[in-house]
Amino acid sequence: MALLSLACATQATAQTADTPASPAEQGGEANAPGDDIVVTGSRIRRDPLAQAAPLTTVDAADIARTGLSSVADVLQRLPGSAGGLNSRFNRSGNNGNPPDGGGVGAGSAEIDLRYLGSRRTLVLLDGQRFINGSSASGVPGAVDINAIPDAMVERIEVLRDGASTIYGSDAIAGVVNIITKKRQNGFVGSAQVGAYDKGDGVTQNYQLSWGHRDDRVSFVAGANYIKQGSVFAGDRAHYAFPDPGATACTSSCSSTTPNGRFVLNNPLNGQSLNLTLKSNPLTRPRFDPANPTGANSDFKDFTVADRFNFRPYNYLLTPNERIGAFITFTGDLGNNVHFSTKMIYNRRTSDNQAAPLPVVIGPDAGNGNLLDTISVDVTNPYNPFGVTLNSGANGQPSNYAVVRRRFLEDGPRHYSQRVDTMYVSGTLDGQIPIGKGTWYWDANVVHAETDAKQQVQGNVNAANLARALGPVSACTGSCVPINLFGGLGSITPAMLDYVTFDQRDRSDQVLTDATFNITGNLFTLPAGPLGVAVGYEFRRQDGSFTPDAIVAAGLGSDIPAQPTSGRINAHEVYGELSIPVLKDVPFFRLLEGSFAARYSDYSTSGSKTTMKGGLSWKPVEDLRLRGTWAQGFRAPSIGELFGTPSRFDGGVIDPCSDFNNNGASATVRQNCVSQGVPANGSYVQANQQLPILTGGNRNLRAETSESWILGGVYSPSWARGGFASNLSLEVDYYTIKVDDAISSIGADVLLANCTGLNDAVSCGTITRSARGEITQIRGLLQNIGGIKSEGIDAILTYRSPPVGAGTIGLNVAANYLLEYSTTLPSATGSVKLERQGTERGDQAYPRFKSTATLDWSSESFLASITGRYISKVTEPAYDDNELKPTLYLDAQIGWNLPFAARAFTLALGVNNILGKRAPDCLSCGGFDPTTYDLPGQFGYVRLGAKF
Repeated sequence: MALLSLACATQATAQTADTPASPAEQGGEANAPGDDIVVTGSRIRRDPLAQAAPLTTVDAADIARTGLSSVADVLQRLPGSAGGLNSRFNRSGNNGNPPDGGGVGAGSAEIDLRYLGSRRTLVLLDGQRFINGSSASGVPGAVDINAIPDAMVERIEVLRDGASTIYGSDAIAGVVNIITKKRQNGFVGSAQVGAYDKGDGVTQNYQLSWGHRDDRVSFVAGANYIKQGSVFAGDRAHYAFPDPGATACTSSCSSTTPNGRFVLNNPLNGQSLNLTLKSNPLTRPRFDPANPTGANSDFKDFTVADRFNFRPYNYLLTPNERIGAFITFTGDLGNNVHFSTKMIYNRRTSDNQAAPLPVVIGPDAGNGNLLDTISVDVTNPYNPFGVTLNSGANGQPSNYAVVRRRFLEDGPRHYSQRVDTMYVSGTLDGQIPIGKGTWYWDANVVHAETDAKQQVQGNVNAANLARALGPVSACTGSCVPINLFGGLGSITPAMLDYVTFDQRDRSDQVLTDATFNITGNLFTLPAGPLGVAVGYEFRRQDGSFTPDAIVAAGLGSDIPAQPTSGRINAHEVYGELSIPVLKDVPFFRLLEGSFAARYSDYSTSGSKTTMKGGLSWKPVEDLRLRGTWAQGFRAPSIGELFGTPSRFDGGVIDPCSDFNNNGASATVRQNCVSQGVPANGSYVQANQQLPILTGGNRNLRAETSESWILGGVYSPSWARGGFASNLSLEVDYYTIKVDDAISSIGADVLLANCTGLNDAVSCGTITRSARGEITQIRGLLQNIGGIKSEGIDAILTYRSPPVGAGTIGLNVAANYLLEYSTTLPSATGSVKLERQGTERGDQAYPRFKSTATLDWSSESFLASITGRYISKVTEPAYDDNELKPTLYLDAQIGWNLPFAARAFTLALGVNNILGKRAPDCLSCGGFDPTTYDLPGQFGYVRLGAKF
């Protein structure tokens, strides 16, 4: 199957450094061979044909071939990419703030290389840092690719190597350098419209740029408008319930229902009751303490059939709209001095949606705020139980565990984000003749701001709810007593108006970055010039998150949050050497060494020195062997350091739930009882989501890493002029070890270690109520230990000689994941968890991924087929549920239209032409959006113009 996938799969074209793209393929004007330029991964100017780093180039033609309307979506298809946030994530109220310290990032898109997380992949814009995103729900530590206007992208260079010595923090897994348009004459535009075969998810993509260039000035301006429509889970029968493929509710549906769930003690005999309504009386229901579920009572025992299906309200594909504009200018200030500037504005509006708010009150609620201490007074006109439901907060013993009521009358929770990004850069660069050589210098300043606002419809003010449920004598003025017990429709508009509010949150980040670099040749060695580059960088990052005042006061009923703010200053200096050792001698066509070092001083994380060394050897002209060793580091981000406590509702199964019937071992049952779970096994987890406390940690240390890259490129000259005009094979082995990795320990791991091993450290993070219900799992960020990512990359590139009127091309890229593991602390030392070949709730770690493109192109016609293969993974937390191997096929055909001197092009394409549905992922609530496509065929048509 792997060979089949290599034969018919495809990716955005991955071009190796030893076989660079032609100017036409790059979408711009390339330097002629022998012209020295600065390439990604080095500050030393060099011939691009001699670049030895493992570099993948994705150009404008590759992006167009995918039919996708987000650069991030294109990058997430690379085999070495682990995905990341994208528009298939419907977050916010569904899950809360994830345990990475960065907020939800709703509507944003990120890139994650080597499965090490988007915060360990550095994103550059023309070699300079880009600002981290804003999510209006935290302070993210990664770049939102959607903040960069697509119309300005000429190509993207992905460095598959650590580069902390050159670029500083965050470049542990690799670097994504987005190269923008700087030289263009005339207009270039395109318009694309596409939709899924169900008629939804309609996407529009319009791009336009104009440029002028002469001997002294180059100017490009452009804009884009991109609008992506939504797809609801309820519109796909397979995903209409939380368990994919289900046709009715199981335990995965919510126990917070429109008819309510009431867990309380019978006021007559103290017996524990678990009740819901038989029907909707709409007023005060009848309750008979002598026979709570009898004929004289409107209540019955709660069962699985009474659970609420929240799934249809959720998006499978979230809607978003992006408007971007840019200007780039380069001009000569003299014979040897140049000035350039770049200005960007981008606005993203996006939406997320969750089912109507589940309001949960009582000591077992696990909200972590006032809702856990609310009592329902006996005088509340809708309280049917004849006694005050006491939470225990007032010194009286609690007589109820939880009341759950879904506010269906208030409609879905709708989260609307608006994110504005502004970026300005200025550069002075020039040349200094020294002796027989030339030194090049550049001074750069970047200032960028991003501001995000989010409005949430459908939150509940806990203080007003407490007053509406309290003594009726205290519910005066605008207060309206609320009916939580009467079933669907019993909450009137007047009741809603009093207890609900529109939540408004905001976050922002500011980046100021100044750099100075100088590079040249110190002297000439027998094998060539000794190249050197040195530089200095000052960087300041500010970030803040301001939740709604009601939420900050702990009175919201959705995800709790507190204000966050922080600043990081960094001073850094670096040096880099390129050392030619041997040249044009037997077995040493070339032998070149490289060395770099960087000293970084962070206001929050202290100082750190990192080093990197490399060796490139060409025993013959057609073969280059290379290896690099690199140290890396990553300073904690603002959100990781200063993020205030919040909650993440993680999809986790408690091993103690129903332990008499879930196959738990005697050891697990014994450990559960010792942790406070009733010995009779009566405790059953209410929902599959458990409340996890998240937050930053000001005592975090910087991460450090060590990486090795060993590989080579074979470009046989004997094939050129025969059956190939271009043929190359690139293979690289990599291993990256991260120490003091910043993360939280997964709730599933903590529960497994506590219930299975009785590990004191893990058990100390878990709080249970008197009835055994988990009310909190503390997952604050810490330096957990280590992460290791190890694998093999392979890229095959082929282009035929002319075949008829055109040529045939094949590009294949593959990644084999040898190991991905994390090392976590425990009471007995440490525990190593291996993830390769597994799925862990919205992140798959397939052992093998490949993409490839087979195309035939001529001056007037292009046809291509693209396939993407993902090997099987299993879900250990769900009895090793197997996600079977998946192969997607995409196709596109295009023409240069035979009028107007071929200034117009037309392309038609279909992604997922086989209509493959992603394998069912139980821990993802349907399918894994980081790894798999949205089910269904996506067709599109694009018209391009250039004149």
